[in-house]
Amino acid sequence: MDYNLLAELLLPDIDKTPDCYENLYPDRGLKEGARVTRFAPSPTGYLHLGGLFGALTDILTAKATDGVSMLRIEDTDKKREIGEGVSAILDGFSAFGLSFDEGVSADGEKGKYGPYTQSQRVEIYQTVAKQLIREGKAYPCFCTADELTALRERQEKEGAPFGGYYGKWAKCRDLSFDEIKKNIDEGKPWVLRFRSDGDENKKVFFDDIIRGKIEMPENVIDEVLLKSDGIPTYHFAHVCDDHFMRTTHVIRGEEWISSTPKHIALFKACGYRLPKYAHTPQVMKIDEEDGTKRKLSKRKDPEAAVSYFVETGFPKEALIEYLMTLINSNFEDWRRANKDADVFSFPFNLKKMSSSGCLFDMAKLNDISKNIISVMSADTVYQRVTEWAKQYDEELYNLFTKDPEKARAILNIDRENPKPRKDIAKWSEVKDYVSYMYNELYEEYLCLPENIKSEDARKIINEYRKVVDFSDDKQVWFDKIKALCIPLGFTPNVKEYKQNPDAFKGHVGDVSTVIRVALTGRTNTPDMHAIIGILGNDEVQRRLESAEFSV
Repeated sequence: MDYNLLAELLLPDIDKTPDCYENLYPDRGLKEGARVTRFAPSPTGYLHLGGLFGALTDILTAKATDGVSMLRIEDTDKKREIGEGVSAILDGFSAFGLSFDEGVSADGEKGKYGPYTQSQRVEIYQTVAKQLIREGKAYPCFCTADELTALRERQEKEGAPFGGYYGKWAKCRDLSFDEIKKNIDEGKPWVLRFRSDGDENKKVFFDDIIRGKIEMPENVIDEVLLKSDGIPTYHFAHVCDDHFMRTTHVIRGEEWISSTPKHIALFKACGYRLPKYAHTPQVMKIDEEDGTKRKLSKRKDPEAAVSYFVETGFPKEALIEYLMTLINSNFEDWRRANKDADVFSFPFNLKKMSSSGCLFDMAKLNDISKNIISVMSADTVYQRVTEWAKQYDEELYNLFTKDPEKARAILNIDRENPKPRKDIAKWSEVKDYVSYMYNELYEEYLCLPENIKSEDARKIINEYRKVVDFSDDKQVWFDKIKALCIPLGFTPNVKEYKQNPDAFKGHVGDVSTVIRVALTGRTNTPDMHAIIGILGNDEVQRRLESAEFSV
């Protein structure tokens, strides 16, 4: 067959050769060892936590080697694409401070190796496809959906080792030029298939940076390269893009391991240098129903979506810091030695990634987030909370912006000291945390500890009302509380109470707890002296006067 004639018949409008794109996208000229990575999501839904995990790995790999990271949008599957898919991906990265050196961004594309959206690169794919036709490595297939279904049924009936379009089941593989031309003249739709020369009895080997040497059967399937509308399949587009964008390292989820023999075969057929592969582990969780480990599910797990962490108000630093503990086993040791260092200065190493699934632990994320928030200034917390509340909690936003100084003062209690409190893990918890400071939020349900009787609590409050003075400093304030103890049957000495608990109704901590409950409705709060100062004399007296305890 005259393959040049076939190429002109199938793709007459393509007048370029692959050399045109070799010249347009030259070698990057980076220093030796610099890695070029790409994160290549499809705009078919929200950004998955596993996607953020993968993107972070791409960015860290490039940064650690003075290389380049790219964001490429793989939108060849138009049936599954959603309208706001790209913006959802970009918003997810923006919310957590991730940015790529090149590719698609909110401000348009950046970089010299674009377009970075596959639907805008169709001519490139068709040019490479035409060259494969010229070389006898690709052919048109006219099989209908019904014929392919019948093929699969026949393979199953005849006991084929596996399904697919290959060997004796590749009906259109050996059509003559005249047969092909006749089908095209009759308007029959066709797809372009790869003419595989693989042998199912032979193996292909590749070194996975994370998993080591992997051995798999060679690809024998005549994969579709171009669909009937001329748009490439993922497999073909991936090969062309990674070559012309000069990707050196393809980092992707372990679910793509099974496709690697196809990609290796296509790289070789096109005459392209094979990139290094690294297949990352999946993000897993413990199933609450049966205790087994499973992949994070879009259907079952709200935390599977990156938007969940935005909506619940986790600081961007917290989620990234937590993911780092999953990505490299030595990150936590590095962090202890580099407490204030930028997370992206961590010397990331792909080889130190685990090959088994990473277990997502919400409790650990909460702990990390509390630590991060605890060392933020009150001004920073106020700014972050109001930014979040403006979109997700109008009531809290209005309270905070109505009196910013009061809000900052509340947030600054027990903050900016060597041992700050760690009460807040996410911004959605702030409303409850500060609720007793605002009458609009405060619910006066006063429940005493079990060891305190309500009549003793009333006596404590009555006596405290006589001595409370807003001009007192913290030490004088606490001394007055201690002075209330003995006349009321309590001891100002906690150690004394522990030695002889039957001799007293309680200790000074119990007395201060009664006051705390009367003013806040809680047994555990930040510094009471500071709380009283912010509430003000009138509100403190009102709450003390109206306190009605229950046990």
